[in-house]
Amino acid sequence: MKASKKINILLIYTGGTIGMVKDYKTGALKAFDFNNLRERIPELNQLDCKIKTISFEEPIDSSNMNPTYWIKITTIIEENYKEADGFVVLTGSDTMSYTASAISFMLENLCKPIIFTGSQLPIGDLRTDAKENLITAIQIASAREKSKPKVTEVCLYFEYKLYRANRTTKINAEHFEAFSSSNYPALAESGVHLKFQDHLLFHSKGEKQLKVRKKLNDNIVILKLFPGISLEVIKTILGIKGLKGVVLETYGSGNASTQKEFIALLANAIKRGIEIIDVTQCIGGSVILGHYETSTELQKIGVVSGNDITTESAIAKLMYLLGEEIPKEEFKEIFEKSLRGELTDL
Repeated sequence: MKASKKINILLIYTGGTIGMVKDYKTGALKAFDFNNLRERIPELNQLDCKIKTISFEEPIDSSNMNPTYWIKITTIIEENYKEADGFVVLTGSDTMSYTASAISFMLENLCKPIIFTGSQLPIGDLRTDAKENLITAIQIASAREKSKPKVTEVCLYFEYKLYRANRTTKINAEHFEAFSSSNYPALAESGVHLKFQDHLLFHSKGEKQLKVRKKLNDNIVILKLFPGISLEVIKTILGIKGLKGVVLETYGSGNASTQKEFIALLANAIKRGIEIIDVTQCIGGSVILGHYETSTELQKIGVVSGNDITTESAIAKLMYLLGEEIPKEEFKEIFEKSLRGELTDL
């Protein structure tokens, strides 16, 4: 009988806590050599797959993550897409939801798994969560059903749960259960068994060739409303030279002040070609423009509904669509439509 072909997994390390080990003589943290991964984590030998690693020459802290690095990650995936059967990307958890969301939009017609993971404690720490996160992320990237990948989307695995990456938000800085996906259930849970929720998995329609989108427009801002925010502050932000898009974090189901001057500032910005996306400040739930009188005016002036999208995903999607130079008359319709499972279609 012919032996089955081993799964090839590419591990991409960009930086972050997971890649640190402690020098017990000095107590200092230093970068982990992922080329010796199997020596440090012998449990990986139980997985029937080959693991190749590519590390950034200079690992970056998650706080320094930006679109230039998103393009670098995407390029590595693009260059190894034919050879690798799945990808595991290790980044710092603080900006992981932003990064993973961006990658989901940058890779169209994806038919292989890309699993983001990290940890709250360094891989060399006695009580680390890094080993379980890493081992299971590789196992998920290797998972097959009828010789085809079980997962064909960009996901985030952390503390026993697999999430659609562009649905996640980091909610805790010190608990191992650091992420939440309030508006979409976990795709899989790891316990005694690794159980997938097959009906929740995202699949690209048809067998199409991978398209890589690297044009990102980062001339955008997040404008979070709060009681007492001054019109002068809003005017200054909307008047930023070269501004192309705003993620407007509103109250509840998309509500904002009905003050005429405030609405006029937004309307004027939209007339100048600035796209304004309405997302809720709440950790869960969605924007429903026109549901209350306090959002009716936003709807009238052409504010785009973010529905139940996260702020992180809205940022990534806005950069992506602005980079693709979508015509003004089509932008609202396209943004309000689910492209990678990032929101629930109305």
